[in-house]
Amino acid sequence: MSKGINSRKVAVIGTGFVGSSSAFALMESGLFTEMVLIDADKNRAEGEALDISHGLPFARPMKIAAGDYDDIVDAAIIVVTAGAGQKPGETRLDLVKKNVAIFKSIIPEIAKRNCKGILLIVANPVDILTQVAVKLSGFPENRVFGSGTTLDSARLKYLLGEHLQVDARSVHAWIIGEHGDSEIVAWSSANVSGVPISEFCEMRGYTKHDEHMEEIAQGVKNSAYKIIEKKKATYYGVAMAVRRICEAIIRDEKSVLPVSSIQHDTYGIEGVTLSMPAIVGKDGIEKQVKIKLNEKEQEALKKSAGALKKVLADLDI
Repeated sequence: MSKGINSRKVAVIGTGFVGSSSAFALMESGLFTEMVLIDADKNRAEGEALDISHGLPFARPMKIAAGDYDDIVDAAIIVVTAGAGQKPGETRLDLVKKNVAIFKSIIPEIAKRNCKGILLIVANPVDILTQVAVKLSGFPENRVFGSGTTLDSARLKYLLGEHLQVDARSVHAWIIGEHGDSEIVAWSSANVSGVPISEFCEMRGYTKHDEHMEEIAQGVKNSAYKIIEKKKATYYGVAMAVRRICEAIIRDEKSVLPVSSIQHDTYGIEGVTLSMPAIVGKDGIEKQVKIKLNEKEQEALKKSAGALKKVLADLDI
């Protein structure tokens, strides 16, 4: 962490469903002693701060308050969840222009205060908005990254765990590419405690690999749409993903997580933000991890990058 940074302080910008759930998850984590909540609706931020604070006697001592941008200068992590939510029938990319406009009012406020903490982008479409945040902030790329496919990968592990009747924590598998409709399951590198996924399937009596893999991949891809259809929004899962990423940063765990970052020479992809595994620690992204992909997966990754590049080319940033 840089000098002037309070490693026990976090800021959350945006206190809608995702922001408030993330704030609650971060309070429960015990990682921080101070949390600042910021929202365009100051009353909303104050209400969330009070509501969460009232549970502190059951947790650990912590100062939680609504504030403004001057209050986040020394925050170790600034979590940006502010943005329009995804509506039923709407893709994450449909949100682009609305949320880029919101970021144009938020990121410059952070940049002009020369905040030295890590900027964790959670608002959707997260890959696009991470790239926007890097450009608008002028911060080093290692300090600006998105939650990416951390939740998608957790969904994949959960579904594989259910399918194979094994602890999801023993499943090692990634969703890569866009956090959205062109996301890819990296089946080539998927395993259960070192055993290739196809072999483990056979151990459990499953032989229709292609059929089951496609079913599980679609289940992951449609998870958010299914939840939004049933309860109008998703927020608990991503809040837990935010907590996990913050743990890796604050504890300098050097964990490998599939976060959104600008790619450099990743299977020929350059200058576009995608979700790929990276080593995450106290200074943010330490190094991108190039995982094993077959030719089909590499082509799908390039296609995903191409879709995002088209969107970026149409943006006024």
